[in-house]
Amino acid sequence: MDALLEKIYRDSLHRNGAQPEFQQAVSEVITSIEPLLTTRPEYRDAAILERMIEPERQIMFRVAWQDDAGKVHVNRGYRIEFNSALGPYKGGLRFHPTVNLSVIKFLGFEQIFKNALTGQQIGGAKGGSDFDPHGKSNAEIMRFCQAFMTELYRHIGPNTDVPAGDIGVGGREIGYLYGQYKRITNRFDAGVLTGKGTNWGGSLARTEATGYGTVLFAQNMLQTQGQSLDGKTVAISGSGNVAIYAAQKAQNLGANVVTVSDSGGSVFDPEGIDVALLQQIKEVERGRISEYASRRRSAEYREGAKPWGVPAQIALPCATQNEVDLDDFSQMVDGGVELIAEGANMPLTHAAIEAAKESHVMYAPGKAANAGGVATSALEMQQNAGMAQWPFEVVEEKLEAIMADIHNTCLEAAEEVGKPGDYQVGANIAGFKKVAQAMLDQGIM
Repeated sequence: MDALLEKIYRDSLHRNGAQPEFQQAVSEVITSIEPLLTTRPEYRDAAILERMIEPERQIMFRVAWQDDAGKVHVNRGYRIEFNSALGPYKGGLRFHPTVNLSVIKFLGFEQIFKNALTGQQIGGAKGGSDFDPHGKSNAEIMRFCQAFMTELYRHIGPNTDVPAGDIGVGGREIGYLYGQYKRITNRFDAGVLTGKGTNWGGSLARTEATGYGTVLFAQNMLQTQGQSLDGKTVAISGSGNVAIYAAQKAQNLGANVVTVSDSGGSVFDPEGIDVALLQQIKEVERGRISEYASRRRSAEYREGAKPWGVPAQIALPCATQNEVDLDDFSQMVDGGVELIAEGANMPLTHAAIEAAKESHVMYAPGKAANAGGVATSALEMQQNAGMAQWPFEVVEEKLEAIMADIHNTCLEAAEEVGKPGDYQVGANIAGFKKVAQAMLDQGIM
């Protein structure tokens, strides 16, 4: 590594100790953009990378709430407003027991580049809490969301910071959060949150967008090889929003999706995942993936097992960070995987990514492949600003165009630095250049 970049990374390690996920994200970006920084002294002189690594604002707060039995619980809330060079901060809220400062900072740092790649005028941020919605009643979730928003409301706004959903935060949670925001502020600012209900300011196709976008990106990758998803077998991890709609879109394009998973294990269904049944179990009943196998004769539930190793040409990891290690990647290759597109944020470990590149398996990072969700969130913001709602087909058409543009932008950026076909390098360089130029234009701040 270049001496200056090595120093920047060491300084980041010193300043952000015990934050492994964040350091992993920083290292990945620094390694990718090295060819660019060696030829652009203005970025070095203005300390663009150092400023980009340091969040503009880090907010951490207590969230006290009461359960149905009257017991008081205390959780920790976060909002990391990382970079606003391109527009208001934009990024989801994650409610999950694994949430900590390192996880939120890694997600927020990734969001800078992802949002830049969409071509929309949005900056990067992330937030959430170590609250676990699983097993909680609607009333308990409502009380938690109200307590969370009672602190968060003072830091957000349509032109300041626009949160959305993420793991553990769906339409129900967004509704409770928005209701409390409206109660406190006495304003109906539809643009302050995205992922809203479609009958009160939400965008059609927003629910489907992240999963659809990941599949569309994979389709664009295959087209560079003269192929398509039609007739391919696809293995997917996860069974939440992204996984469900990735499965749906892949099947619409002629693929056979054979796996889904959750924290308890995975399902292998060689006849193809029944998306309607999966939606019923996960979105309506909020049940476990094991219930899928009990209701579908062709499916096999594999307790404690990840979904990799089955015969498949395409892998779409759509669960969580670092879910695919080197052993998992080896299982993918043994099953015949030729292309991996990340539907989650940083699901492959560094070792797995390097192995994919060495094996010439096509690999797309989450900051490019799963950008469809935040892109459509920005489209929701546009609709809110115009007090309009576009038809589903219009939003989907715009999403298709955005994902194709992200794909092509990544390839062009990789080609410029002598890394043809490297989507990881291309995504980081393209996103970095867009944000860096805005930071240069706006001066030192």
